Amino acid sequence: MDTKLQNIYTLFDEYRNAYGPEWQRLDRCERIYRGDHWHDVPETDAGEPRPVTPIIQSTIENVRADLMDQYPEAVITADSPEYAETAELLTAAIGENHTRMGYSREYAKLTHDLLVGGYMVQEVGFDHGLNGGMGGAFLRRVDPGSIMFDPLCAEIGDSRAVFKFAAHPRAWFKQRYPDRERDMDSDSLLLRPMWDSLLSVSDGDSIMLIECWQREYDPRTGSFAVHMKKMAGGVLLEDSREAKPEGCYRHGEYPFVVTSLYPRKGGCLGFGLVDMFENQQLYSDKLDQIVLKNALMASHNKLLVTGASGFDVDDLRDWSKEVHRGENLNGVTWFSTAPLPGYILEYIRAMRNGIKEESGANDFSRGMASGGVTAASAIAALQEMSSKRSRMAARSIHDAFEQAVRQEIEIEREFCIFPRSVKTKAGRKAFTGSVLMKKTDLDNELPIEFMVSVKVQRENRFSVAAHNELMLTMLNSGMITADVALEMMIFDSKEQVQGLMAKKLEEAKAEKERQEQKKRDKGGSDSNTPIADEISAKKQEGEA
Repeated sequence: MDTKLQNIYTLFDEYRNAYGPEWQRLDRCERIYRGDHWHDVPETDAGEPRPVTPIIQSTIENVRADLMDQYPEAVITADSPEYAETAELLTAAIGENHTRMGYSREYAKLTHDLLVGGYMVQEVGFDHGLNGGMGGAFLRRVDPGSIMFDPLCAEIGDSRAVFKFAAHPRAWFKQRYPDRERDMDSDSLLLRPMWDSLLSVSDGDSIMLIECWQREYDPRTGSFAVHMKKMAGGVLLEDSREAKPEGCYRHGEYPFVVTSLYPRKGGCLGFGLVDMFENQQLYSDKLDQIVLKNALMASHNKLLVTGASGFDVDDLRDWSKEVHRGENLNGVTWFSTAPLPGYILEYIRAMRNGIKEESGANDFSRGMASGGVTAASAIAALQEMSSKRSRMAARSIHDAFEQAVRQEIEIEREFCIFPRSVKTKAGRKAFTGSVLMKKTDLDNELPIEFMVSVKVQRENRFSVAAHNELMLTMLNSGMITADVALEMMIFDSKEQVQGLMAKKLEEAKAEKERQEQKKRDKGGSDSNTPIADEISAKKQEGEA
């Protein structure tokens, strides 16, 4: 192993040692999320009840439902009106990239990472196999347990390196790197976060594939360049400097976007809902354990029998007998378990409600309205007021999505060489990276600047109903026309309805034009009839 490769492995070990507590935290958050936290109790409490009320799990899923209603869609506009069609074409191309790679599934996993683990990671790159071999940019999730940023830097761009890793069996490397697989050593770098905790995995034949991303500054040009090395088993597999000495991507940034829920000072990572409400969940379950234990004790009342009573204990235990013989009833006493104070149950209920209220997943945000509230607009207003924290998380996600799409645009501009067909409102058009450039008066090509805004693609049914109700009210009052109301309303199959209406209007217009043409033709023949009759009459007189 050469010196440069050895230095990278040394830096990887430094990162791994620093991330040990972080991986333990992520594992603990996942266990508490699924209600598996009683395995840490002492052996003396092994026979005690272990109740779990899924407060955190329910809270996280309700916040996730709010975030799924805020699924982002990129809307791209150009810096000049003359490039409006190019911006529309780029919007369609980015949208097709996200649809074909299944970004909706990636988004669902990202929201789980954000709420449970405290941060989510997205990677932006170019895949030459997308779009039927024409290539395309991608935006996908990275497992927080499979990536490491510089523990000494608060900003990703300042990191000495970013490591992304994954374990693969030796056969995987033999298929992809047949010339170098035989030189790979057995790996001792396998990390537990890579494995499913419920599966019995034999990692004896697995090797860790490591991607080392490094961002270097060039003082001569004042720019950055990002390079990437792939290595496994002490062997260098790929080096981006060989294919592109100027850097993997022209934008010169790390192709990773990190979003934290509750940021931690001094780093780019964050805390999640589990970290914030872990103690409340544990105390709530502990109080449930006390209540259940008291109920079990109360269901088995003890019978105290003294030797002077003259009663046989086994005889008293037999409830089928009607008569028992003894000497003294004073020696027989029932020992009952005292009930718990009533305030304990109220305290448990208040603790659970506190978690829901403080996390923003209260009854109104869940759509549970009380007091006879039935109107869609009123329910939507209550949800809007009660979901401030969900909207704050959605805003962070949208900011990260916007940043990732900017990188995606630059990658498409750089790598999309072959034209691919993209569907726009005006029909299918060819898209290449060259359409994102403009020529100057000096015959130079400069990149077109685009603005990226985020539109919510899906909304919850109460806000949609309130919005449609407003459009119908404006239509009935005459403030807008029917076509404007249809354009502004939100419902499924809207495009199909608009297409059918446009088709009907075209047919009605064509029919009206045909009727008018018939009237013109008929009117023209009628106006020529008297003249023709006069000419015919004069002709007949001349012949006579």
